[in-house]
This record gives sequence, C-alpha cells and structure tokens, in this order.
Amino acid sequence: MRVLIVKTSSMGDVIHTFPAVEDALRNRPDISFDWCVEEAFAAVVALHPAIGTIHKVAIRRWRKKPFDGGTWREMAGLRRALRSRRYDLVIDAQGLLKSAVVAKQSGAPIAGFDRSSAREPSATLLYERKYAVRRELHAIERTRRLFGLALGYQPDLSTLNSGIVPPAGKTAFLLHGTSREDKKWPVEDWVETARRLVSQQFTPIVTWSNEAEKRVAEAIAGAVPETVLVPKSPLADVAAILGRSTLVIGADTGLTHLASAFGLPTVAIFLATEPGLTGPRGPFSSTLLAPAGGKVTPAEVMAEAERLLVLRSETPV
Repeated sequence: MRVLIVKTSSMGDVIHTFPAVEDALRNRPDISFDWCVEEAFAAVVALHPAIGTIHKVAIRRWRKKPFDGGTWREMAGLRRALRSRRYDLVIDAQGLLKSAVVAKQSGAPIAGFDRSSAREPSATLLYERKYAVRRELHAIERTRRLFGLALGYQPDLSTLNSGIVPPAGKTAFLLHGTSREDKKWPVEDWVETARRLVSQQFTPIVTWSNEAEKRVAEAIAGAVPETVLVPKSPLADVAAILGRSTLVIGADTGLTHLASAFGLPTVAIFLATEPGLTGPRGPFSSTLLAPAGGKVTPAEVMAEAERLLVLRSETPV
C-alpha cells in the first residue's frame, strides 16, 4: 500500500508527525510512505529513513506571484508528480484548506480530520474519509490517532518514538532564533547561559538565519569566545550539527522540536505561548514556562539541563 502524507509546514508540525509514521511502520509493514512538504522543510522530512519520495511545494512563494508563468509550471509539475505515483491513500495531517487542495492533486482518496476536528472545517469538503480526533489533545497524539484510524490500528500511546536517531557530541546548541519578538529570550540571558555552559566544559554553538538572529548570535559569541558561531547554512546542515549535540537549549522554534524528536536532552523556553498543546515532547525534553509577569532565568535553565543530562546518562541505550 502506497500512502502520501501531506504535512507541508511548519517545522514543528512536520516533526510532530514522525511518531505517527513510526506507529504505522510497526502496525502496517505493508505500507510505504511518501511526503508532500514545503520546500524549506524538505530536509527535515529527509531525516526519517522510512520516507521515500519527498514532493516539494512552495505555497508561500507561489502566493507572492500567483499569476507568474513559473508558478503555474511548478504547480502543474507537482500535480503530474503526485499522480504518477498512483497513491492508494493520502493522509492530510494538516487539516487546512491549502493542504487539502494539495492532497486533491494526487487523484487518490483523502483521509483527514472530520469537521469538528480539522483546523479549517472547509478542508473536509475535499476528504473521502473523515475521522474525529479531539482538538484538545497534543498535536503529536492527534496525528497518531488520525493515522491509526485511517490505517486500521490502535497506536500504543504509552511509547513515543520519532524514528530519527543522530550521533551525539560534546556541544550545547543554543537556539535563540524564533519568529515572534515576544517569544525571544533576552540576549543577556543567552550570554549568561553560554558562560555557565563553558564553566561546565560545554562548547556552546549558535547559528542564524536572518540579520536579527545574526546580531544575537554574534553578541553571544563576542561575549563568550568559546562559542562556535555557525554561519547561515542550509537546514540539513544545521540539523546535522544539532543532531550531534549533547544538549539543546531553545526558544519556541522548530529546531527545538527537532532536537526533542532526536531524543536529545532539550530545554525549551516558552515566554509567550502555551506549551500544553504544541510544546516539544521527547524522552529527555522539558519546557520551562515563564510565569505571568515573570521570566525564566539562566540558573533555572541550567538546573533543568543538568537534570535532563543525568536522566539521559542513567537511561539504558
């Protein structure tokens, strides 16, 4: 059975889908998976060894030039590529109208959340198979339940495995960049955390993807010379460095979810968003939520990091 997963973005959402793939591989070994994803996150999907063909979409870019000839050629090429694979089923794990439209291009039956469960109920108009999954559940559990209903098995929710296992290294990756200003931890707190890490024989690593993040990364590296500053790099390269880290400390951003999915000791710092439904989950991940009107301190972050590192060292491989 050939199944296409449609989960186009964001990075955290893509990572949240990996445990559902692992469930399916255990329960339905007859299934092979392909994936349709935004071009910016294709390298993340490629981290899972069970994913075959990765179809790239560029909805974010296409929207900027909806009448451009190149846009139409790319969309037509995607339609041809999807139909050539002759999928038995498409699972729209996104639940948005845009993802449902992409899924429809395959010409195969589409399974997805029902009207009460989908993020955009209009998407269900394009589905042949619709399943109820409670919206108050964590995104990982919602997706695991959806896959189980669509493919005919009961996922074992007592276990959690993302299927991606990177090698480890003696570094601490500091993921300071995030999309919203109110999610950003102050630069001085990142600097203090880097100093504390160095005092415990860790090498801090920072990187950046835009000019604002570059200024923060350079400020950390300038204040703590032992810090390794990785220049702006392709996502696959950053993921490879991240995967070799001993410890990850991150803001509410996609790479923090990736670290958690790798099974790395990961401390997530949430300042303005609620982690209950979309926070990172993993065997050695933890979320520190700033209290109303308060903050998360470097001392708290380091204490939690030490706890996770001890937990990891005491856990049999």
